[in-house]
Amino acid sequence: MSIDHRLAELGITLPQPAAPVASYVPAVEQGGLLHISGQISFAEDGSLIKGRLGEDADLDGGIAAARRCGVMLLAQMKAALGSLDRVERVVKLGVFVNSTPAFTDQPKVANGASELMQDVFGEAGRHARSAVGVAALPLGVAVEVDAIVAVRT
Repeated sequence: MSIDHRLAELGITLPQPAAPVASYVPAVEQGGLLHISGQISFAEDGSLIKGRLGEDADLDGGIAAARRCGVMLLAQMKAALGSLDRVERVVKLGVFVNSTPAFTDQPKVANGASELMQDVFGEAGRHARSAVGVAALPLGVAVEVDAIVAVRT
């Protein structure tokens, strides 16, 4: 089954890949790996999902924001590779959570993106990961996620 078919089964429509907001490129393919720049949390309507976990955003909102970052990662993968069927394995996700010092559920927030990758790619979507709390993120968003993906040539 193609990944596009799997996305349809899951009811996921990929957005247009987000353009860089500074001096970098969205993705670089090198040595069999695709390195994808951090993708920030955009809602389905294109608005930013903003907030600080432990302050004005809750855990469920953070999980949903991480999932939306994952959807944008998929859009960037497809744009860079031409087809998501070229993804051999999701190698690693780096998840950054805009959170207060007292908020310690960054791993639970990160599951929003991690579980999406597993839903879409199955076993090949299981990956290494870091989940880090940060004091602020670009444009005030709640979550940012970057990725490294092994690709088929």
